[in-house]
Amino acid sequence: MLDGIAAQVGGEIVLVSEVRNLIGPMESKMRDAGAPEEEVAALRADALERLIERALIRQVVRRAELEATDPEVDTAIATIARENGLTQQQLVATVEAEGLPYDVYRERIRAEIEQSKVINGMVASKVRIEEAELRAAYHEDFEDQPSGGEEVRLRHLLVPFTGDGADARRSACATAERARARLAAGEPFDVVASQLTERAPGTGDLGWIHEARLASWMQGKLGAAVAGDVTPVIEADFGCNVLQVVDRRPFHPKAFEEVRGQLHDRLFGERMQREYLKFMDKLREQTYIERKGIFAEAPPVGTGGSGWSSGPGEDPSGF
Repeated sequence: MLDGIAAQVGGEIVLVSEVRNLIGPMESKMRDAGAPEEEVAALRADALERLIERALIRQVVRRAELEATDPEVDTAIATIARENGLTQQQLVATVEAEGLPYDVYRERIRAEIEQSKVINGMVASKVRIEEAELRAAYHEDFEDQPSGGEEVRLRHLLVPFTGDGADARRSACATAERARARLAAGEPFDVVASQLTERAPGTGDLGWIHEARLASWMQGKLGAAVAGDVTPVIEADFGCNVLQVVDRRPFHPKAFEEVRGQLHDRLFGERMQREYLKFMDKLREQTYIERKGIFAEAPPVGTGGSGWSSGPGEDPSGF
């Protein structure tokens, strides 16, 4: 069979070929690494959930006339290339070297832009951060801030578990290990992260963190790592993680006004994430969704909203 229907989402269908296009490069790498068939099946099922979410968003986009234009897509791709120190031709070559056709990559970026439009237009309006919340966050985060020491700026790549079993854990960590190897070889973080179908909202730049305030699962993992260094895969309760050091610097205590914007962005992002998940849950409840063929044989993974890859004001660097 050349193609088939993977799922029906309202009046739309998701084709098996779309699932193949989304996971093609990663599935090839998994098979080359000897991954068992159940891990490949879990990858396909997770990819289908991402495509179902995109189909739900497309329906909202059409109703609200929020379609992304070709110039918007061109600008977004040019920004991704520039911020990763690549020419557009080099970005195209990097994407296609991973087995992802450039026209498919463009459509992912288009979908990301449209998703951001939906988020900004229909979700962000529900989010309000009060001054009292900012003061409380400052009190919680900075009241007992160190008087010295060092802080580190980190990028975090998270591959969440798609189930509770050992196979789901092995699959997630195998995916994270392949991404870690690419980062260690010098590939740009955004390019690697954008090609993870399991990418979670926690993936991205974590900003500056004092060495004494690293999360428990990070502690002892950085050592004397310098800019550009990548940690081994770190397995935690929520998924498999890779950290990349961006920079280090001496720490100086921060006043409220100095970090007010940072606190606002964090609280706003957290609140947006919760509202987005509720928004997606409501769309799923209101839309007929049926998974077909092999995709109907196993319970869906990742439902209830997968988060977004780039929030308001961020670069739509991919899914």
